[in-house]
Formats: sequence, structure tokens, C-alpha cells
Amino acid sequence: METWQIILLVAIVAIIVAVLAIIRTRQKDIKKVAYMMDALEDGELNFRFQDKNRFNRTLNRIRTIFEKQRQQHEQDSWTKLIRVLTHEIMNTVSPIASLSDALAKSVDENGHSELDVKAGLETISDSSKNLIDFVKTYRELSGVAKPVRKALVLNDLINSVIALNSEYTASCGAVCSYRPEDDDLMVFADEGQISQIFINLIKNALQAGAKHIDITAKMGKDDEVIVDVANDGEPIPASSQEQIFIPFYTTKKEGSGIGLSISRQIMRNHNGSIELTQSDASRTVFELIFR
Repeated sequence: METWQIILLVAIVAIIVAVLAIIRTRQKDIKKVAYMMDALEDGELNFRFQDKNRFNRTLNRIRTIFEKQRQQHEQDSWTKLIRVLTHEIMNTVSPIASLSDALAKSVDENGHSELDVKAGLETISDSSKNLIDFVKTYRELSGVAKPVRKALVLNDLINSVIALNSEYTASCGAVCSYRPEDDDLMVFADEGQISQIFINLIKNALQAGAKHIDITAKMGKDDEVIVDVANDGEPIPASSQEQIFIPFYTTKKEGSGIGLSISRQIMRNHNGSIELTQSDASRTVFELIFR
């Protein structure tokens, strides 16, 4: 074999080895990206790749960015929650303290008072009960049970919810309909918890003056089930749309403000999501995704 042939053969072998090495490295990189995407999707950010090459450092920088964003989001959520809790508790406790002080100062040495002590004590009792109800509501929010999941036919689940609310819906002069793109859609979920989400969305729509509530369902491109709950009621104010999932936040005169918060917790416990995707003069839409 001539010298040029040997050199050519060595070059070809070197190129093949280099190509195989690149392919193997890229396959490893693809696995790393897939692992990172799964971890980010599940909210697990306690991973870190060894900083031996630029690609690993890039992935670690992306992970750090997501971690900072999550921390900031959690901090903002806690700040908003504490503000709402403080506001609600102070609104209840302040009148109790003020009225108690006034009653105490009005009683003379003989035990007589210029104020109506009975009425004052009844007011204090009512306020105390309201505070207890508030605490019970908070306990309900923080104690969402772990879902007992099973295969459910979505048509049966939603039609059952619509039937359950049919009398209330009719009394509001409204109509609730369900239109699936496929008749055999199924979800793996806790029937009671998911039913509660749909009940809450229908109730909220009716309280917003909706006359038409349209529920649609379809299969997504990644085999997830997507359900949209739309209504033509009063839209949610733009200033409130980013806060409606915050515990105890409500735009209604009467309401605990935990319905949507619990709904989001339930969907997260099911590895799914619930989002407000539209709210304007034409309609309000909540989108649920079951993965």
C-alpha cells in the first residue's frame, strides 16, 4: 500500500471516529435536554450538570434563570397572600377590639352602661363567628386532599355536572352546553375533585350574569385533553385577571375567594393546569389541560 493510500485511510478513519464521537455527544445532549425539560415541567429544579463544557454550562444557566423566576413568583404569591390575610383579619378584629373597649369604658361602678351591652355582645359574637369561618376557609384551602385517580369518560363527567346544576342554571335564565370534538375522550383523575372545578366555574359564570356557558373538549397535539369553559357574562377586570388565582382574592361582593385557588391546586395535583385564557366583552374562557 502506497503512502498516500495509508494517509487517506487514516484520514477516513479519523473522520469516522470524529463523526461517531459527535453523534454520541449529541445523543447525550439530547437526553440532557429531555431530562431538563421533564424536570422543569414537574417543577423539580434540584438538578445540575457538571460544568465541563459549554453546553452543560448553558443548561445550568437556563436552570438558574427558571429557579430565580420561580423564587420571585413564590415570593410575590406569599406577599399577596399575607396582604390579603392581614386585610381580612384586621377587618374583623378591629371592630371587635373597638366595640369591646367602648363597652368596657361605658360601664360604671354599679355595672350600668349607657350602651346596649346585649347588642354589642351580639355584634362581637357575629364578628368572632365570621373570623372563625374565615379560618375554616383557610384550612380548607391548605388541606386539599391527594387525588384518588381513575379512568373517567369525560362526556359522562361533564354531563353529570351540567345535570346537577341544571335547576340553578335555569333559574338564572341561562343555558349550559357541552360539545366535545371526540366522543371517547378520557381523563385519569379524581372524579369528585374535577367535578368541583366545573361546578365552581359554572357557578362563577352564572354569578357574572352569563346566559350561555359553553364547554368544549379536544385532544391536544401531545395527547393531552384540553377543556375550555366559556361564558358570555361580565368580563373579569383587566386589573384582576392576574390575581384571581390568589387565595381569598375575589371580585364579588359575596364569596370566599378560594374557589379558583383550590381549582388550581387540584389541577396541579393532577399534573395538569387551569388558566384564564380570555376575558373581554365577547366572552370569558378558562382552559383546563389534563396530561
